[in-house]
Amino acid sequence: MKPYCIFLLLIFLFVTSVCIAQDDSKVDSLKKAVVSAPEDSTKVNTLIKISGEYLATDVDQALKYANEAKDLAEKIKFHEGKAWALKKVGQVYNIQGDYVNAIQAWKEALAIFDDKGIKVGSSNMLNNIGVIYYGKSFEDSAQDYYLRSLKVAEEIKDTLRIATALANVGGVYSNKEATYDKALEFHHRALVLGLAIGDSDLIGNSEANIGELYLNKSIRDKDTLERNSDIDSSLSYLLAARKVLTGSFNLPYTLNNIGKVYRQKNDFDLATEFHQLAYSEAEKLEAKPDMAQALLSIAQIDTSKKDYKGAIEIYNKAETLLKEIGQEATYDLKDVYEGLAYCYERLGDFKNAFINQTFLIEVRKKIYKLDVDKKLGTKLFEYDITKKQGEVDLQKAIVGRQKLIRNGFIGGFAVVLLFAGVFLSQRNRISKEKKRSDELLLNILPEETAEELKATGTAKAKSFDMVSVLFTDFKNFTQASEKLSPAELVAEINYCYSEFDRIITSHGIEKIKTIGDAYMCAGGLPATNTTNPVDVVQAGLEMVAFIEKNKQERISKDQPYFELRCGVHTGPVVAGIVGIKKFAYDIWGDTVNTASRMESSGEIGRVNISGSTYDLVKDKFHCVHRGKVKAKNKGEIDMYFVESII
Repeated sequence: MKPYCIFLLLIFLFVTSVCIAQDDSKVDSLKKAVVSAPEDSTKVNTLIKISGEYLATDVDQALKYANEAKDLAEKIKFHEGKAWALKKVGQVYNIQGDYVNAIQAWKEALAIFDDKGIKVGSSNMLNNIGVIYYGKSFEDSAQDYYLRSLKVAEEIKDTLRIATALANVGGVYSNKEATYDKALEFHHRALVLGLAIGDSDLIGNSEANIGELYLNKSIRDKDTLERNSDIDSSLSYLLAARKVLTGSFNLPYTLNNIGKVYRQKNDFDLATEFHQLAYSEAEKLEAKPDMAQALLSIAQIDTSKKDYKGAIEIYNKAETLLKEIGQEATYDLKDVYEGLAYCYERLGDFKNAFINQTFLIEVRKKIYKLDVDKKLGTKLFEYDITKKQGEVDLQKAIVGRQKLIRNGFIGGFAVVLLFAGVFLSQRNRISKEKKRSDELLLNILPEETAEELKATGTAKAKSFDMVSVLFTDFKNFTQASEKLSPAELVAEINYCYSEFDRIITSHGIEKIKTIGDAYMCAGGLPATNTTNPVDVVQAGLEMVAFIEKNKQERISKDQPYFELRCGVHTGPVVAGIVGIKKFAYDIWGDTVNTASRMESSGEIGRVNISGSTYDLVKDKFHCVHRGKVKAKNKGEIDMYFVESII
């Protein structure tokens, strides 16, 4: 989903600056005025105006004059002027992509506006900071700033800022299926205000947002009674938006969405007509992403109509455009190669189907890398923000110390150092605690699941086609436990399971859980691979060997010992976490039940595997066929004992 609220965010961030071309004569006049001007608030405001004039054409000059305004305002203690100068500084950094320094400048401006009760400035800064956090995928932080901006705007009854904040809040809610209704609520409120003040941009974009949300709801709730109502609502709002957005850069996107609605209604002719219209409008604007989206949608419609040759032609045009766009189009290329591979396969052209399937695999690898890079970028941004804040706080402490020295308050110097030390100590402690909590979480959940849980508060269950599940169980556990004290029993189990943990880690296998004397692990998740049957069987052999060695050592000391049964089965599973307390990563499916039967139907000191696992490892291990063995609730299953590595 590409919410139109992003457009609104940028509009209101730069409405007074970058959208206006620099007037050279005006700039020259302003520059002459400041040369001989006295150092007062008028000069500060003039410097800010010059900075604003340069924003669209020369950001270095814009930053130079903004900093001059800030320094002069600080010198003459013109606090409000300093805050507005800092706003310009932040705008320059934002244009340059230096988001850390942009946020820092705006936070400093916000503190001044809040302190002086300048609410229009506070609302503006809160919104701008939210824009950056949103762009960096910190949606919770963005939402917090947007809601604070909304509250301040409502206090001063600034309708335009209220509408902007409402649209921004709705934009964040639009990104999650579970909060579509919340998003609609805020976009409807923004639309009402747009109509009240007659702002055509706000009206058109709000209608487009609402129309797209209803479209996404109809796709999400395709099997519900509300689907048709959502489709009708979507079409109504999108058609209204089309009228308002005529000539707008957002028109092609709206037309493409109208095409998608007609496709949902199975009216392929009208759907194609609107996608063609979207392509035509986008071509006028040289908007290649929208042109590619139109072509991709037309190709998908042709595929639905079984016009595979026509679809291939359109897919190829879309591919050419998407390659011209570059990296940001990688996700759409996946849809192109999926469509081409399918169409060629339906036409019996298996050579081209295979070629496009190969392209699809390569694109998926690129997407995976892009997702990883995005996560790393997000973490780096978070680190840089924290680091920058620490530097600013430390600098403030140093400046405070210098003032105290100049004033002769030597005792204050020690206090400042103490506070700086406390700050650094607290920062280090927080960093260590965060690291510790991350390590604890990764000790409970796979990294991918842990990151998803931290980012969203939930982790979706995922299906895996080929996973090898291993169960072990201690024989004579009850008898041994009767001869050991509770502490000795726990120590022995911990010793054995710790070694099992080391074994599976060395083979890239994920520990699932232990239940009493049963140990469960699985290979092939959360990162899929094709080696997991061999990895898991090898781990099973090493576990059996370890327990046998431990048994002999304990017999020599006349101590109770454990013996081990081990079973493995390979097949599909679903994996994820459930509940809201004491999260545990778990797997479900018939594969798990069958693996458990492999263990219970096995023998002491042997690795018992199913026929499906055997077919995948027979070239790597010597195995003995046991025939069809009856397993509880499973009937007769082909089973094999693994003897050794080939």
